[in-house]
Amino acid sequence: MHPSSLVHHHFDPLLKRAGLPDIRFHDLRHTFATLLLERGVHIKAVSELLGHSSVSITLSLYSHATPAMHYTASVVMDKVLRGEINPLALPEGMK
Repeated sequence: MHPSSLVHHHFDPLLKRAGLPDIRFHDLRHTFATLLLERGVHIKAVSELLGHSSVSITLSLYSHATPAMHYTASVVMDKVLRGEINPLALPEGMK
């Protein structure tokens, strides 16, 4: 199947039927990477799933800091400053 055929005959009509905004097919890769990173999936795993040769490509092109990521960072830092978690301790499951 030719890529333009996939987009024009299948992807665009699917978006319209679902009542979703027009997006580029390639935007799905950005969403995929961002959602996985936002949920704590290791960057190396995301990079490999996208077929990148290095994590720097993934981080620079396909990930975006979201409000949820900012919130999580602030909660973690608050707990570190309150002494509720040890910033040098290994996360559960890595001990």
